[in-house]
Parts: sequence; structure tokens; C-alpha cells
Amino acid sequence: MKIGLVTPYVYPVPGGVNEHVRFLYENLRQHDHDVRILTSSHGLQRSSEGDIIRIGKGFSVPSNGSVGTITLSPRYVSQVQRVLDEEHFDLLHFHEPFVPFLSLVVLRQSTSVNIATFHAYAGFSPAMELGKRTLNRYADRLHGRIAVSAAARHFADRFFPGDFKVIPNGVNVGRYQRAVPIARWQDGCPNILFVGRLEDRKGLPHLLKAFRLVRKGGGEARLLIVGAGPQEREARRYVMTRGLQNVFFLGRVSDAEKAQLFKTADIFVSPATGRESFGIVLLEAMAAGTPIVCSDIHGYKGVVQRGRQAILVPPHDAKALAGGILELLEDPTLRERMGAAGLERAQQFSWEKVTARVEAYYGFVIRRLAAQGQLPPGFTAEIPPAPPILHPSLPDHEG
Repeated sequence: MKIGLVTPYVYPVPGGVNEHVRFLYENLRQHDHDVRILTSSHGLQRSSEGDIIRIGKGFSVPSNGSVGTITLSPRYVSQVQRVLDEEHFDLLHFHEPFVPFLSLVVLRQSTSVNIATFHAYAGFSPAMELGKRTLNRYADRLHGRIAVSAAARHFADRFFPGDFKVIPNGVNVGRYQRAVPIARWQDGCPNILFVGRLEDRKGLPHLLKAFRLVRKGGGEARLLIVGAGPQEREARRYVMTRGLQNVFFLGRVSDAEKAQLFKTADIFVSPATGRESFGIVLLEAMAAGTPIVCSDIHGYKGVVQRGRQAILVPPHDAKALAGGILELLEDPTLRERMGAAGLERAQQFSWEKVTARVEAYYGFVIRRLAAQGQLPPGFTAEIPPAPPILHPSLPDHEG
């Protein structure tokens, strides 16, 4: 099939949605699909780079406790129409379909099969509540809906009720499993790792307070902080004014170095305060075989299992966070057991398996439309065959 993956965030700027799009693109191509990525430009990128098609300009805006993107163009309609006329997509897969305005324009003009993946979780959203009447007209143009977690499905279904297929994010298990620990940090001192944007919802201040308690409690450890963001100055000030030792700010790192750091860590900590729909960093830690201490929030519960791969603690609770860290620091056997359980669980989230589930859902939606005589005119590929029924007594759960 000819497939277009539409991301409202400037690709390939790092982020959970773009990472998802990247690996889905690579794996769909390995399955012999012809795939393009539709995104915007930010700065001096060219309008087209191989399979990346850029429409409009992306601008960063505060969103959901983080930084989002809106995409603008004075010639949106004509630009989008030209791309759709040239590419002849059989299927368009929108990631966060209602982020203004690229996805909305493409969805409005699409004559292809339209499928959307909802990634976000934000509790109550005044903006979505105010805009749902208008956006429901766009939602009606979707032929299939995916959510990356039960939390994301709950959030999307609140404003745009419908049938959702839960298909999680994936992880490149091999990259983290094969990574080599960084010798610089292999000196016998246990390493605690944080990876994330330094912003309020990722909870770094709670981890710094917890690490201070760990040190006061006699825990010998080193804290490695990966990422950048608006809280960096505040975090550095906290470390300096408290005289907190063994804290290292590593800034942004490459994908290869990030994998090495996960492999180097003895404990991975994610003190997120909420509004997380999934937790890709938890997958990365598990793929590296690293035990986890993380917040007990909705988006994380479908990724890790309490007491098996992770110790879950209440969000915003530095004392409980410190307790979880100390428990793992003091029990190497528990660390080893949790790390092994994490690596085993990570296999379920390999991109090969996730892509196969997405591809199967594409087929299900296309066959359903064909059976109803509702295939859109832009779909010209062969209809994917139905999967074989493995046992005649078992119901078909492909939807």
C-alpha cells in the first residue's frame, strides 16, 4: 500500500510521537509498503527530503505541561492538495490528529482510508472540551482509531467517543540489549539514571529531593541526568545550594549514547507527576535490563507491573521515591530479578510486534469498509486478506 504517516510535530525533532513515527515508518517499509512522512518545517529544513514531505511551518507552544507544536501556512489548502494529488495515498495514518493545523487540513482533504493514533493523556482538557463540537466533524472522517494505552483511549474517548484499538508504543529491544556500558561510570558506585525533558511534568525536582534523602540515609550512588529544558537552571541551583554531590547533568545525548546510559544504570527512575499516556522511557529501561522506580500514574500501569519490573510510588512524594531507590540499592538480587523481568516484558513491545499489530488493524479497517461498500475513492491497493483462524472454536478478535 501507499501509506502516509502524518505527524503534527516537526520531524525528526526528538519526542515520543516522532520516535513512534520513525520506527513505524522503518518497519512498514520492511513489509514492502511505500511510505512517506508528512510533517512541517522548523528553521531551514528543505520542503522535501526523500520520503519526508514538509508542509507549512511549525511553531513551539506550551501544551499539557510540556511543549507542543502548531503548524501554519498561508497556502495550506493548495499545498496539501498538491501533495495528495501527487502521492495518491491508499491510507493516511494521523498521529495526534487534532493538533492544529497540519493534520486537520490533510484529514479534511483526504480521499484515502484515514486512521489515527491518539498518544496523549491529560485528564480534563478545557481546550478539547471547547473545541470538541468542531473537531467531531473531523473525527467523523476517521475510519479507524488507535490509542497507545488505556489511559490514552480513556482521554480520547471522553471527547470523541468511538471504537478504539489499543496498540502500544514500541521499543528497539536489540539496540538497548546490545548496548555497551560506559566505562567512565563503571567504578563500583551504583548509577541512578533519569532521562526526560527538564520540565514540570517529568518530576525532576522530586527526584533531586529524593536523591538528597538517599544520600542522607547512607545510600552511596551517583545520579545521571539526561535531557534539557526550562527547569535545568532551577535543578542546577538546587544541587549547588544544597551541596548535593555526585549529580551529573549530561544534557541531550545521541540515541546510541542514551542506550549505553540505560545499560550503564543500576536503577532507572521516572518521577513523572502525571499526564503521561504511556512511558517510552520505561520500555527503554526494560529493554536494557534495568530495574525501575517510577510514579504510580495511569500511563505507566500498562507498561510495567508493580513489584515485577518496577517499584511504583505515589507521584510528588520524594520520601517514597527515596524509599524505592534505597530498596533497590540495598538489594542486588532484587535489582537483578527486576531487570530480567523487564527484559522479558520488553520483548512484547518490540517494534516488529507492534508494527504487525498496526498492519493487522489496517487490514481489519480496510476489509470492514470494503464489506460495507464504503472504501474511499483514494484507496486503489489490493484488499489485505483476512488472517487465518487458528482454532475454529475461538472467536475472531481482530477488531
